[in-house]
This record gives sequence, structure tokens and C-alpha cells, in this order.
Amino acid sequence: MNTELSVNNVKRDFKIAWWKKAVLIALPLLVFLLSFCCGRFQVAPNTVIEILWDHFMGLFGVAPTGTYTAFQESAVMALRFPRIILGLLVGAGLAISGAALQGMFGNPLVSPQVLGVSSGAGFGAALAILLVENLFLTQISAVIMGLVAVAVTFMVSKVGKGKASIYTLVLAGTITSAFFEALISAIKFTADPFSKLPTITYWLMGSLANRSFADVWHSAPLIIIGIVVLVVFRWRINILSLDEDEAKAMGVNLKLSRLIVVLCCSVITAATVSVCGIVGWIGLVIPHICRSIVGPNHKDLIPACIAVGGAYLMIIDAIARTVSASEIPLSILTAIIGAPFFAYLLKKSGGQWK
Repeated sequence: MNTELSVNNVKRDFKIAWWKKAVLIALPLLVFLLSFCCGRFQVAPNTVIEILWDHFMGLFGVAPTGTYTAFQESAVMALRFPRIILGLLVGAGLAISGAALQGMFGNPLVSPQVLGVSSGAGFGAALAILLVENLFLTQISAVIMGLVAVAVTFMVSKVGKGKASIYTLVLAGTITSAFFEALISAIKFTADPFSKLPTITYWLMGSLANRSFADVWHSAPLIIIGIVVLVVFRWRINILSLDEDEAKAMGVNLKLSRLIVVLCCSVITAATVSVCGIVGWIGLVIPHICRSIVGPNHKDLIPACIAVGGAYLMIIDAIARTVSASEIPLSILTAIIGAPFFAYLLKKSGGQWK
């Protein structure tokens, strides 16, 4: 392929209708507000707005004026606000990670789990639950082991003269995932079947139940930093998706660029697993949906994934806490919805990724 032609393709601006941009901006805001209304105890939208407004004005010393009850205020601010914030961040983080990795690897089947970070973080969480029963230490352990898994993936991927290709990285990630999944199974086997095992199993299935603002402060900085770096770095992901020789001809340091993308995606994924367990399909499906809306240019695709991914997981979480008396794990719903939708996309595209 001609390098000049490839450069032009990378810099090409895909025309996006104004109404699509408006929808992408309004979607997460609308879902954010409506999520407060959903649950086994429903709260009217106007009441939600009153509660949020009073708490916002309270920051400036203004006394509350709403007519809501203390129970409604507690449901909105203490129970739902933290998990909605986390749902927005986790969904956006996993979606943007999936888009970045799919672009870098040039493969539509790549997701944040490909580097073994999810399995490593899941092992860290399971180990901490088995040994200490402390939520904060569980989150720390999950992040640390997730990053350890990425380090193992990089070490395994170095073949020949210590060089790691994009293909050996994927294979090494598969090996690392299998190894840490085996360790998770070993922990489940040794865990107490009446106390520890149900906790570990439920954690790994993914949930935002009983999350507090402390959990937001523990995980949000890592997720936000990773998202911000990928947003700033998104034009380079276009270049990374080119043939290696063409990318080098454009003067890009491929090794450093790939390392930055992988580290950001790994930090985001480890942080999400640390706070809500393993939630699948978001990083695989959402980038495809956004690609059909805004095109393959990562300049537009990355911001679109933030909006759609965040809105999607907030919707999933609202369903999880509404349709059943006992809360449904997130990974069950994301798989039930994501798998058929991905099959539809595959059928519609004829197996071609454009």
C-alpha cells in the first residue's frame, strides 16, 4: 500500500451529522439522570433533580428547599449515586480500552481481556477475599495483580532477540489468562464453600451493589487518567493500525506508542475489575456500535466509546437492580445482550471489519 495514501486515510475527517454528535452528548447525561429513578424503590425524576440540586447548592452553603423524604434522599445519594458514577466510568473505560486495542492490533475480536489483565486482577481479588476480607485491600490486590499479569504477558511475548511482536503479544496474553484463570479455580477449590466461595464467585461475576463514594475515590483516578491519556493519544492509534513499515515511515516510535496504549488499557481494566469484578463484552461490542455511528477514525471513535460505553453500563446496572428481587450480576446481562448483538453485527457485516 502506498504510504502517502495511508497517511491521507489516517488524517481523513469523517463527516458526522450534527444530530449524531448531539445524541452522543445527550445520551450519557439522560441515562445518568434516569438511572437515579430506577430500582426496587422508584424515585420520580423531578424528585431526583430536586435532591441533586439541593446537594449541589449545599456545597455553597445554600439550605435545602426540597420536599422529598429522608429515605428518598438516602436512596439517591447514598445508594445510587456512587454506583451510577462507577457504572459511567467503568463502561467508558472498558469501551475505550476495547477500541484502542482493536485499533492497535487491527483485530475486531480483541477486547481488554486479551492481555490477561482481567484474569490477573480477578485472581488478585479472589486471593484477597480468601485471606483478608477487606474491600480496600481486595481492590488494591486486584490492581496490583492485574498489572503483574500484563508484565508477565510482556515477558512471555519476548522471543528471538528479546523482541515482542504484536502477534506474540496476543498469544502471550492468552497463555497468561489461562494461567491466572487456573489460579482462580485453585482458590475456589480451597475456599470455604459456605462463606468464601459464594463471595468470590459473585465478585468475579461483576456487580456494583453496595458500592460507596470511598470505592469511587479508590478507583476513579486510575480509570480517569487512563481515559484522558487515550483521548489525547487517539490520533496515534490511527497510525498504529497501519502496516508497521508505513507507521515507521511516519516517524512514530511504535514501541513506545504501543506500550503507552497497553499500559493505559491495562490500568483501566485492572481498576474496573478491582471495583466491580469482571464485566465482559463491553470492550468487544461497544466499539463496533460506535464504529457504525462515527466511522473508524479514532479521533471520533474514542470519544464516542466514552459516551456509549458509559451509558450502556449505567443501563445494564439499572436493569440489574430493577428486574429481580436479588440483584443480577452484570456479566450475565452484558453477555445475554452483547453476544446476540455481536452475532447480529457479524451477520450484517459478512465478517468484514470496515
